[in-house]
Amino acid sequence: MAAAGQGMLLLVALCLFASVAGVDRNNFKTCEQSSFCRRLRSLEPQTSEFEVLPQSLQQFKQYITLTLVHQRTRHEYVLKLACLKGAGSFHMQVDEREPLSVRYRVQEALVQEPQYASTKVESTSGTLIMVACGEAPDVKAAVQVAPFKVDFFQQGRLVVTANGKGMMRFEHLRRKPEPKTEQQLQEEAAADRGEQKEDGGEQQAEPVAPADDDPGAWEENFKSHHDSKPKGPEGLALDFTFPQAKVLFGVPEHADSFALRHTATKGTDPYRLYNLDVFEYELNNGMALYGSVPVVYGHGETATAGVFWLNAAETWVDVFSANRDTDVVSSLVNLVSWNSQTEPPAANFISESGIMDVFVLLGPGPIDAFRQYTDLTGKGPLPQLYAIAYHQCRWNYNDERDVEMVSAKFDEYDIPMDTMWLDIEYTDGKRYFTWDHHKFPHPVEMIRNLTGLGRHLTIIIDPHIKRDGGYFFHNECTDKGLYVKNKDGGDYEGWCWPGSASYVDFFSPDARRYYADQYLLTNFREQAETVGIWNDMNEPSVFNGPEVTMLKDNLHHGGLEHRDVHNLYGHMQLIATFDGLLRRGEGRLRPFILTRSHFAGSQRYAAVWTGDNMAEWGHLQASIKMCLSLAVAGISFCGADVGGFFGNPDGELFSRWYQTGAFQPFFRSHAHIDTKRREPWLFPEDVRLVIRDAIRKRYRLLPFWYTAFYEHERRGLPIMRPLLAHYPADVNAFAIDHQYLLGDQLLVAPVLDQKQQRSRDVYFPVRADGQGDWWYDWDTQQKHTSTGVEAIPVDSYKVPVFQRGGTIIPTKERIRRASTLMRHDPYTLTVALDREGRAKGTLYIDDEESYEYRHGHYLYLEFEFRDGVLSSRKIDMTASYKTDTWLERVVIAGLGKQPTAATLYTDASGAASGRLHLERDGDVVTVRKPGVSMRDAWSIRLDF
Repeated sequence: MAAAGQGMLLLVALCLFASVAGVDRNNFKTCEQSSFCRRLRSLEPQTSEFEVLPQSLQQFKQYITLTLVHQRTRHEYVLKLACLKGAGSFHMQVDEREPLSVRYRVQEALVQEPQYASTKVESTSGTLIMVACGEAPDVKAAVQVAPFKVDFFQQGRLVVTANGKGMMRFEHLRRKPEPKTEQQLQEEAAADRGEQKEDGGEQQAEPVAPADDDPGAWEENFKSHHDSKPKGPEGLALDFTFPQAKVLFGVPEHADSFALRHTATKGTDPYRLYNLDVFEYELNNGMALYGSVPVVYGHGETATAGVFWLNAAETWVDVFSANRDTDVVSSLVNLVSWNSQTEPPAANFISESGIMDVFVLLGPGPIDAFRQYTDLTGKGPLPQLYAIAYHQCRWNYNDERDVEMVSAKFDEYDIPMDTMWLDIEYTDGKRYFTWDHHKFPHPVEMIRNLTGLGRHLTIIIDPHIKRDGGYFFHNECTDKGLYVKNKDGGDYEGWCWPGSASYVDFFSPDARRYYADQYLLTNFREQAETVGIWNDMNEPSVFNGPEVTMLKDNLHHGGLEHRDVHNLYGHMQLIATFDGLLRRGEGRLRPFILTRSHFAGSQRYAAVWTGDNMAEWGHLQASIKMCLSLAVAGISFCGADVGGFFGNPDGELFSRWYQTGAFQPFFRSHAHIDTKRREPWLFPEDVRLVIRDAIRKRYRLLPFWYTAFYEHERRGLPIMRPLLAHYPADVNAFAIDHQYLLGDQLLVAPVLDQKQQRSRDVYFPVRADGQGDWWYDWDTQQKHTSTGVEAIPVDSYKVPVFQRGGTIIPTKERIRRASTLMRHDPYTLTVALDREGRAKGTLYIDDEESYEYRHGHYLYLEFEFRDGVLSSRKIDMTASYKTDTWLERVVIAGLGKQPTAATLYTDASGAASGRLHLERDGDVVTVRKPGVSMRDAWSIRLDF
């Protein structure tokens, strides 16, 4: 045992050293080292080896099927094509007609099984089969017989082509060939030389699939690790071209630009989707990181379309960019000559196993495509309000006294904070669902003390389980058979923070249930129903495994190979955690979970952060790019470790990071155990005050954020959005990823460069009609009416944020120590008028913690300013919530003339309720203390 313990310490020390030295690329595969990627990757267009048998067409009410044949091997596949309900999307599946064993199809990522609408065959010929959607006749697909390809049309425009480059590959399952005899080898060599048989006939070789000659097809080694590949080669690939697009984006998670770069070049790797624990990840490349969401979008001025490749195995995505000579980068104004492109962009998906399970999202606009994706994978549920406030974390707060001191210091320096976090050191020897009672002798009392201040606690629980005969959880998992198995059927053992560990098999319903049960107060007694959970290391991270993760030939429940489901492992842990927290709160409280690993659909259960970043300006910039890519892939609740996980930020970087984080959906400061303590008060006063100001801005805007999260659950649109989402025809905005939109109301352009003290260039986008919106500086209400680049003056406090003209934003101006204490405080409305003198906005109100809103206990209000009148009305008339909040102030910016009076109306009869106090400051008018309840209908009329 002592030797094992020393070995563990040495291993951990080596891991920590690696983290200091930066990522070691040699620990992670390239495409060339991944045999299926090497085998299936194509860099140039080809003639497809697949053809359709037209006579095989079968028409059903909701889908059609066709037989695909590989022209060389004559192996048959089944193509299924269907229109999805709601129109605008197709579902296309390709699988072997008679596989040797069932190929895996991803489960648990979709909200439900696809819902089909009427799918009609419009016409057939020997070369083409036209398919239309009954719900939307303008949505069509054309299946070309030979060479096989599928064209997808929206409103008469070709927007996506599958297999247009002829790169489709589908390795059918086969039996391992017997080793070739010496005579066979000699005959093959002779055939390669074009030699003749003795009888003068030409040598006729049997068709041989390329996989049979690849030494990595049946077994593969990477460093000291061996992959047995019991099913042999089973890879697949399919390319998708976007004829109307000029830029591609999506396929998170990568620390790269929002607009995807050209990768289809020898010596350049594709973007990789394979969930991995990567210390100090590098920027500006397509290396795999912690999460994988296989959705890509193509966007041009006239159309947006997407492809969702539903596959959880290791996947590589090659991008064919029209701008391959001058990569699409996040320049302030995109200087790439889009009109010089010679071919439309494309993406080629290459996966190790599974089936082709593809959803083609036909838009026609960005907002339409984003909604079509979340209709499939789900919307993020409305979190408790505290979860979108500010979180304080490090690895680790030392003990109860440390937690108490940090909480008290936030109060001492008048800095709001909602949640304290504890990393792995709170546990008893890295045993989850336990406490180290030397450091934390009274955890329930500690939690109760935080709750009494209006605050919360979040603790970490990882999927690796310490192999210890005195640990109840390990013993139960062993006895019940709940661990992931190795290829020989024994419990898999790897190394992680506890030393020797096994991993819960979350693909087993029994394992998920047992794991979820541990969160119940009757089992894990030293907690509370208010405690949040942090699921980390769930790629899964295995320190001594291949690429710091699990062996691919490990086995899960039902005989699933880990290679088939690798990218789903963390997602399945989230399902179990969510179930446990939901039942812990007796179905009343909304769970809060943060995860590192994620897949399509993970937004239904957890927030995501961008992992182990560094205290560098480049990583601050990357936080925007990464969260934008995640947001368009359904994961809106995203943020980065403020300040950088590794390293020690100086005051300038630290304060600028707080200013950026305050305007991202998830807002948490976090740091590595070896970094200096970095609570705000440990910095000089000038830095501390800037940080305090940034956090208070977040709390002021919490009503706006809370409404945005509710509307995300309701409509499925990203909270954090690229400019192209609302300015789809502005070519200069396509690649911008250093500024972004929150909803369609705020334009955020944080200061992201060192020593940028005087000004920050901001791009104001152009609408489709050629005009620009009016934008109002959030701090001063100064109006900006031009388009293009404008230098905005900044100082150490300034965060360039602009409210779009035509919107109304709710805030609360009384900042308290925690958001939970602001529940009954009054609201302020900031009305920013557009060119027509109008504005609209919404506000969502409920109890901020429970699921009662799903039973009609809420208020969803719309405010409108028109013809000099500001009015409030309920959007959902059947919903109601008893709130004692009221309207404290109205700020109106953009009035062309000064009002002389303001009158309040609250009586349904139309009688005036009283005159209101007006304050005028140039173009801005403030109406103070209307005093009306937010649950009542009212209007305020300005007289001129």
